[in-house]
Amino acid sequence: MMSAKLWAPALTACALATSIALVGCSKDPKSAQQAGGAAQKMPPTEVGVIVAQPQSVEQSVELSGRTSAYQISDVRPQTNGVILKRLFTEGSFVREGQPLYEIDSSINRANLDSAKAALVRQQANLNALQVKANRYRQLVGINAVSKQEFDDLLAQIKLAEADIAASNAAVKNAQIDLGYSTVRSPISGQSGRSSVTAGALVTANQANALVTIQQLDPIYVDISQSSAELLRLRQQLSQGSIDRSNNTKVRLKLEDGSYYGVEGNLAFSDASVDPSTGSVTLRAVFSNPNHLLLPGMFANAQIVQGVIPNAYLVPQAAITRTPTGQAIAMLVDAKGVVESRPVTTVGVQGKDWIVTQGLNTGDKVIVDGIAKVKPEQAVVAKPYQPQAAAPQASAKPGTAAQPVQQNKSSEQKATSNA
Repeated sequence: MMSAKLWAPALTACALATSIALVGCSKDPKSAQQAGGAAQKMPPTEVGVIVAQPQSVEQSVELSGRTSAYQISDVRPQTNGVILKRLFTEGSFVREGQPLYEIDSSINRANLDSAKAALVRQQANLNALQVKANRYRQLVGINAVSKQEFDDLLAQIKLAEADIAASNAAVKNAQIDLGYSTVRSPISGQSGRSSVTAGALVTANQANALVTIQQLDPIYVDISQSSAELLRLRQQLSQGSIDRSNNTKVRLKLEDGSYYGVEGNLAFSDASVDPSTGSVTLRAVFSNPNHLLLPGMFANAQIVQGVIPNAYLVPQAAITRTPTGQAIAMLVDAKGVVESRPVTTVGVQGKDWIVTQGLNTGDKVIVDGIAKVKPEQAVVAKPYQPQAAAPQASAKPGTAAQPVQQNKSSEQKATSNA
């Protein structure tokens, strides 16, 4: 009796466990699979998109170049003599017509006095001949003087008038030479280093310049552009794909990476291609009131070659390339499915690609999350926010890890049931 009472609770527990196991095994396996699939199903991927809107975009190209003076004048003497005095400070700004050097003018002054004396003599000779001609004119009427003598006198008067004209020219020439004794600046600009000092002997039209004057406001920037780029630009102009009705604008990027505060204009393009480099020289004009730009400085010029109508600006992160170089954009259609579409790019503006073909107005272009999607995949499109892209990227891994934890807990329950 005592042993039966001890075994009764154990037998009851075994019967209860057996009934629980039989009830668990009697469940439908299909419903168990559906429950596991629902637990493992991932939510649609969220992507950041922008809505494509056409606009007029400036097409620009960045080329290297160097600055050069707007005007350069090598000042040389135009008369012979000794330098008496330098009348300017080296490196200072000089104005047009300002005296630069004073040359000994004693010889030129003496030549001027001699030319004036010769003119006075020629005028006195002409006056005497005219008085004699008036007297002969009366005598010819009464046949007191022959007609031949009167004609010879008139010819002498003509020669005297020619001599006076030559003497006047000699006087003017002597005055010009005397004026050359003061060397003046032909242009306004910045003076350089003087090559002579007081006491130096100079000659007219000598090879060495006395000083060089450079006009720095405005200033030129000479730019080199490849002939292939120039040919492509002209083809786009002829096809009407870009508009160049306004003057071409040029921005200048200095050696320290900063931008020059004044925009320039394209002045001219060379009519020939340099055979050694295969490039064409372009020249831009910049205002330089503070003389910040000096001749010979290296700079990068950003040239606005024209305006592209109906173009799209797409962030560079939204465009991928195939091994052949074809640009690809990932779009979200009206059904929320990813679509891959080839596009045509013609350049870059800041951080955006300039797209001319392949997009339509209102297309949703994927920018954020493009690496996690593929064509024909269902996604959830949200407006792209560049500033919020970093926090979203850090939160997404934690979101993706939650289903994994749920799967582990379900496996632990299945193990405990077994």
